[in-house]
Amino acid sequence: MTFISWFRRLWDRYGPARRRLVVEGNGLPEALPRRDLVLLREDGDDWSVGMRCPCGCGEKIELMVIEEARPRWDVAVDERSRPTLHPSVWRKTGCKSHFWLRKGRIHWCK
Repeated sequence: MTFISWFRRLWDRYGPARRRLVVEGNGLPEALPRRDLVLLREDGDDWSVGMRCPCGCGEKIELMVIEEARPRWDVAVDERSRPTLHPSVWRKTGCKSHFWLRKGRIHWCK
C-alpha cells in the first residue's frame, strides 16, 4: 500500500463524512463532487447515484437504484444526509476497488 492510498483510507475513516446531493434531470453532471454522492432524480423518482471512485483514480461510478435495473443498489440516507449503499460497490475494471458506503464513510473490503 502506498502512502497516498494509506492516507486516503485514513481520511475516509476520520475526515468529514460523505453527503447526499440531489440533482434533478436525466443524467449525472459531468463534474461530480470529490467526496459526495449525487442522487439523480427525475419527476420525483430516484434513478441512479453517482460518485467519484474513492480510491483516488477519479473514475465516475454510476449505480442504478430503480427497481427494474439489474444489478441495482439501495440507497438510504440518515437524518444528517449521510448515505448508505447496499450491496457493496465492486469495480470489475479499472482500479478494481471494492468497498461499502455506510453512513457516509467508505469501508474497504480486503
